[in-house]
Amino acid sequence: MTTATLDVSARNTASFWEALAWARGGEVVRRPGFAATSWSGLSRIVVLRPELSPDDRAELERLLAAAEGAVRVQDVYRTLDLSDLGYESRSLPLMVRDPAPLPTPSVEITRVATAADLAVAERVIIEGFPVPERPGLLLPGPLLERPDVDVLIAWRDGEAAGACFVVDDGVAGLYWMTTSPAHRSRGVGRALMYAVLDRPAPVVLTASKAGRPLYESLGFRTVGDAAWWGDEPVA
Repeated sequence: MTTATLDVSARNTASFWEALAWARGGEVVRRPGFAATSWSGLSRIVVLRPELSPDDRAELERLLAAAEGAVRVQDVYRTLDLSDLGYESRSLPLMVRDPAPLPTPSVEITRVATAADLAVAERVIIEGFPVPERPGLLLPGPLLERPDVDVLIAWRDGEAAGACFVVDDGVAGLYWMTTSPAHRSRGVGRALMYAVLDRPAPVVLTASKAGRPLYESLGFRTVGDAAWWGDEPVA
């Protein structure tokens, strides 16, 4: 594990939440030590440095105190302690894979290019997790305007079977990778991953327990454990 790898992951995660906040008309705050976003009563904060300055810590606490609704704070460095503010943490493995040759996906993979495509991907993601969002809010239309955002759909037997969200800011970060319940254990997730990994940049992700074996079989290695502070399940 290197600090540089953690820095890259933290910045990419911040870019992910900032893209969503921008598309939803939310607020974005960038400080030297963290990035904060909020919309519709949801707050997401990503720590960007191993140690926060006193000013950043004070501003972080102010934002947490003012937050309405669900809060999540991600710290890949595991140096932040929010227990004194009443938050609890969980750990999820942070994984990275360097570029390498891959097989061709076994099912059709398409990239979202229209509002109709975006609605299909959103439905699959909501079904797959499920994510507590109403249709039209999880993946707002303005995301189509962002060159750093890449949403993929996997098709099986003519049906949308899987989807994922990628933010590429020089390193590709994978988010919300899921398969519809009716299409699980049919190679859809692996096919999606082949498409995501078919790029010259390293790919980073935070793995769930269920997803970790797939990622390891694709050459991902664990570089640390990210601490997630908050009051809702991690999606």
